[in-house]
Amino acid sequence: MHAPAQKIFCLILFFYRICDTIKIMKGVIRMKVEYYKEYSFSLARDMEFKVFGRGGKPVLAVPCQAGRFYDWENFGMVETLREFLETGQIQLFCVDSIDNETLFAPGNPAQRARGQEAYYHYVIDELVPRIQTINGTGRKLLATGCSMGAYHAANFFFRRPDIFDSVIALSGIYDTHEFFGDYMDDLVYANDPCACVRGMPWDHPYRELYANSKIILCVGQGDWEGPLLEGTRRMNAALQQKGIPAWVDYWGHDVSHDWPWWKKQLVYFLPYVLNDIV
Repeated sequence: MHAPAQKIFCLILFFYRICDTIKIMKGVIRMKVEYYKEYSFSLARDMEFKVFGRGGKPVLAVPCQAGRFYDWENFGMVETLREFLETGQIQLFCVDSIDNETLFAPGNPAQRARGQEAYYHYVIDELVPRIQTINGTGRKLLATGCSMGAYHAANFFFRRPDIFDSVIALSGIYDTHEFFGDYMDDLVYANDPCACVRGMPWDHPYRELYANSKIILCVGQGDWEGPLLEGTRRMNAALQQKGIPAWVDYWGHDVSHDWPWWKKQLVYFLPYVLNDIV
């Protein structure tokens, strides 16, 4: 190879290496990730959570049944949301769960209900203020989750629409019969979104907050979605009974209870929440 041609080749190679380096650096710089481990007075233990992104609408993401704070990352949901995160549209807060000690634990239902209520207070009284401080935008939160995460997300939203102005619940169940059978007390009732909406007085101030929020429930009709499909229908009926507007979407018979579909659904619904569309 002649010297001039060799120099041109080296320059081209150098240019492409610089471009690759810039691409890698962009990925690292844009996707800010932070890990936290902080003591919870509500639960009397350390609780972990991860934060993705630099700003935008704060999004509380709850894992599936007995899941961990890193599940959304490990199952590829964080990567699915990369564009929303890198462009500053959302900041994602992935919380831990204690389902195996509460809703799915054996033993006394009253004790398990107290555990679930303690988890609720950890999220609302301790984690949400941390989210608001870290996020710094002053915006209300979006609650989201899949499967059991959808139940928790709906529970947080319907109990505190003064904190949350939107919920995207995917493949969830929204009453407590699945966890407590026929047992009912004040704490079980408080953690039963379906029962609380059905029993809400017509003049309750939350009804106006719900009307100004974005409520999205979605479920497939394919494999492993049967009980969740019925749970979504019951929640839809309760919302309709109280005249609370919601987008309840039933996807096809090929849509199963699994991460590939939840990724498609969240990316589909998220722009509706982020844009001022009513």
